[in-house]
Amino acid sequence: MSIWWSLHLRREAASVPLARRLFLGTMETAGVDPEVSYDLSVALTEACANAVEHGGGPVAGRGSEAYRVTAFLDGETCRIEVTDAGPGFPGVRSAPAPAACPDAEDGRGLRLIEELSDHVHFGRSGRGGAVVSFDKILKWRDSPSLLMA
Repeated sequence: MSIWWSLHLRREAASVPLARRLFLGTMETAGVDPEVSYDLSVALTEACANAVEHGGGPVAGRGSEAYRVTAFLDGETCRIEVTDAGPGFPGVRSAPAPAACPDAEDGRGLRLIEELSDHVHFGRSGRGGAVVSFDKILKWRDSPSLLMA
């Protein structure tokens, strides 16, 4: 099975649960194991929350009002990319993010994405914004949902 979809979302808090619900509905309809879907949906939520919070452009007060979520289900793998107009990441990361203090309010999102995915890439988009892409090998339920019928 191969599915591809892309959302162009406003950088506002309400877009985060919308992206998560659409993603979970797609995964359920495709017949993906709920545990795998849940892990990826938490990682997606963290990436979207970061785009909403940090995804503005370089000009103070004039940042981009949108970010993009793209998901690819191709064969046995799901890849998700979240792209925004933010300043990006200070270099290519090959090691996991440092652990946040256990009682910290912020700083756990990137670490969660890394822990819940099989492969993660933090980088810059061709337009100068930030891109978080992550993928996971899929497991399937015994019988796909009949919603596609």
